[in-house]
Amino acid sequence: MLESLPDAASLSMVLTGAFIAGFVTGFAGFGTGLVSSGLWFHALPAPMVPPLVALASVAAQIVGLATVRQAFEWRRALPYLIGGFAGVPLGVAALKFATPETLRFSVGGFLVAYAAFQLSGVGRLRIATWGGRPSDGIIGAGGGFLGGFAGLSGPLPLVWLQMRGGTSAEQRATYQPFNLIVLVAASVGMSATGAIDGGVLAVAALCLPVTVIGAWIGARVYTGVSETAFRGIVLVLLLVSGLILVVQGIA
Repeated sequence: MLESLPDAASLSMVLTGAFIAGFVTGFAGFGTGLVSSGLWFHALPAPMVPPLVALASVAAQIVGLATVRQAFEWRRALPYLIGGFAGVPLGVAALKFATPETLRFSVGGFLVAYAAFQLSGVGRLRIATWGGRPSDGIIGAGGGFLGGFAGLSGPLPLVWLQMRGGTSAEQRATYQPFNLIVLVAASVGMSATGAIDGGVLAVAALCLPVTVIGAWIGARVYTGVSETAFRGIVLVLLLVSGLILVVQGIA
């Protein structure tokens, strides 16, 4: 197991990614994989990154969820959760057959286009209740697939909920519990297939405390931010995250 641990320089990069990812997730309710993978893919063997992302995401989501627990509504979140549970096994299975580069490039390109359009001020996409609960379930399935495949369960439901509208607390109270439950399921699936092995657990034991500290700080910062500022920051995070994924997909 010791041979699975990174050297000092790589470990510094891994822990930095763990802290920043925890902070972003505590603040915005998503982003562990989007933020950490940019550093972790450089410092760790590629097969270790998706399961480590899933474990770190679960830890950060537990901390951040306390911020929006009062706004949580099971009825609104249920279609996403049902879809998510259906999508996770497909994503976990795809890990064995598909390369993540194409998926990262596709998801990253979509995030860049969406965030750039929203930040441009040209207009804001609004769909209100279009498609109803069935469409929410389909989006949940997509998020579940991405969560099982690469630990990226958050972006798709987040973008969809932003187009649905509502306050930041209402949106977080839907996509953050979704992220937590889907990533717990993804972690279980990855463990069952052997993706979470002793090496991953050894690195996780070092990362998770740092991730939790970052998430706690991020959650505290979130409580003092206005709706407008929060929305703008989230869009910037989506834009940067999308660019990181595009670069990873090309590299």
